[in-house]
This record gives sequence, C-alpha cells and structure tokens, in this order.
Amino acid sequence: MDQNQLKQAVAQAAVDYTLTRIDDSSIIGIGTGSTANCFIDLIAAHKNRFQGTVASSEGSAERLLSHGIKVFELNAVSQVDIYIDGADEANERLELIKGGGAALTREKIVTAVANEFVCIADESKWVDFLGTFPLPVEVIPMARSYVARELVKLGGDPVWSENVTTDNGKVILDVHGPDPIDSACALEEQINQITGVVTNGLFAVKPADILFLATQKGILTKTAKV
Repeated sequence: MDQNQLKQAVAQAAVDYTLTRIDDSSIIGIGTGSTANCFIDLIAAHKNRFQGTVASSEGSAERLLSHGIKVFELNAVSQVDIYIDGADEANERLELIKGGGAALTREKIVTAVANEFVCIADESKWVDFLGTFPLPVEVIPMARSYVARELVKLGGDPVWSENVTTDNGKVILDVHGPDPIDSACALEEQINQITGVVTNGLFAVKPADILFLATQKGILTKTAKV
C-alpha cells in the first residue's frame, strides 16, 4: 500500500473504534491534516450516530460542514467524548510531535478537553525518539525574535515560517533540534514557559491514549509504554 492507502486504512480503523465509543449525544473532536481528513470523509457516512463535532481548525470545520456534519464551538459543549487526530511523529510512550499544519494550539485545547485522545498515523510517523521532525512553536508576533533567541538557548535552531499565519492570528517558528529530544515532557514545559509562546507541538505532558498505526502488515494498536 502507498501512504495514501495507509492513511485511508488507519482512518477506517479509527471510525470503527469511534463507533463503539459514542452514542447519539456524543461530541467528536476532529483534528487537522491529511489523515484527519480521511477520518472526516469516512465518519460522514455515520453522521446520524452522534450529535456533532468540535474542529481544531477552520479547514477541518469547513470539511465537516461540507458533509453536513454539525460543528460546535468548543465553549458551547460540556464535553468532548473522543478526539481523533494525526501526528507528525509518535514514540512508544505515545508522546507526539504535532502541528505541522499550524493548528497545534487548537489541537492541544481540544485534546485537553477530550475524554479520550486517539491518534492515527502511518508507519512513517513511528520513531524511537522524537526530534527529527521540526517542532512547531506558535508565537505572538511581537515576541518572535525574542522567543527564537530563547529557543536557541534550549538547543534548537528556529526558522520563522514567514508565509504562515495560524487560525489564531499568530506566527510559527519551526524548531530544528535538539535531535533526539531527551525528555519530551520537560522540553514541552520549558518552551511553554518562554514569554510570548502560545504553545508548542509537543504532546507529551498529555500524550495520546491509544494509537492506531497503519503498516504494510495491517493496523497495529498501540498503548503507551511507561
């Protein structure tokens, strides 16, 4: 199977799992990116099985609405039953680097609210150590240069994504290194303490609860190893 077929397969596995976890009052959190888009397209056939969704980006919201799926503002719902999203890297502790599509802050907010976080990815995203994929950091524009200097002190090489503005009106610094990341939890917290940072793309303090990984041999179900 090519990468697109792997994404379709893992999205279908996530749909099958989601249908066992929801009822007609459920709210599903929807992530951002190509694998999440596959999930949206497949879950649309079951849109009468749940109440609606919360989207982590304007792009995902538009795709959901195009299928006739209800999209709620997060502030309008009391809970999100399950959140489905992809990843740019994932390790055996189900710590992730996410946000390559610049939706990391909203993704992290929905993750914080969700009762369960299900990550879906193909085998190219499975790594022994996080850090090869550039770590996105969302930054208030006036703090960009200051934050970049502080990230260098932490061992990173930040590059401003000049043509990217997030849905929140902020900018993105893509940080190359350190590679490998020794402690994802510690680095996530260190970066978030820098004044001017909105958040970063490490999902380690609150990792995924379960990972469906598409491989050439089939779908693997991963739970976190401590």
